Amino acid sequence: MPRKKSTSPDFEHSLNELETLVEQMEQGDISLEQSLELFERGIKLTRSCQESLKKAELRVQQLVEKNGDNQLEDFADANEDAETETP
Repeated sequence: MPRKKSTSPDFEHSLNELETLVEQMEQGDISLEQSLELFERGIKLTRSCQESLKKAELRVQQLVEKNGDNQLEDFADANEDAETETP
């Protein structure tokens, strides 16, 4: 079954572009107008990444529920449990 072609850039591309924008802004050698444009683009990329992560989380939840195992843990909680179990 072919995958649907997305009109928005994929998560990795958006994240890479966002990192590049942050680096450019941190250098401080661009104008205020350019900074604002980069900031606006960064906000759009951040929202795109958040939406991709939400969709991935929903998909994982659906797959887990489909397999009859509804026990999901927060990732941070799982890490904390692993750390407390280590002597």
